[in-house]
Amino acid sequence: MLLEAYDRFADAIFRHCYFRVSDREKAKELMQETFLKAWQSICDGQEVKSIKSYLYRIANNLIIDHYRKKKDISLDILQDEGFDPGVDEREQLENFIAGKSAMTLLENLTEPYRQVVVMRYVDDYSVSEIAEVLEVSPNVVSVRLNRALKKLSSLYHHE
Repeated sequence: MLLEAYDRFADAIFRHCYFRVSDREKAKELMQETFLKAWQSICDGQEVKSIKSYLYRIANNLIIDHYRKKKDISLDILQDEGFDPGVDEREQLENFIAGKSAMTLLENLTEPYRQVVVMRYVDDYSVSEIAEVLEVSPNVVSVRLNRALKKLSSLYHHE
């Protein structure tokens, strides 16, 4: 069951973590730890109704723990992720800048808002799926999305 879940959801969990922590290696670590914790829970006899929701719940908890001990982003980290200011590849640079701009805007959102935006527009979850993962009502998710998009729009137009 978990091997099948890994094949189906590992990339999505990684992307989710990456868009939340902005660090490729940390995202990979969080994704791996997510599956490890799920494996341990299942081995301990915990019943899992929806493996997808369960994995995202574990990942979200690990991300919250990560932010409690957040580290600064430096140029070294950007270069480790593939940014090389000496490479003259205009499209790659433009894509990197656009992605970095989006990440910067997302970083200006508080965690509950950033979380729902990433799950909705990066992970492509429906409002009801997000509500299930976060264990809140769909109305709460909709309100958070609405407020987050207004804030992002304001930040975008301000820059």
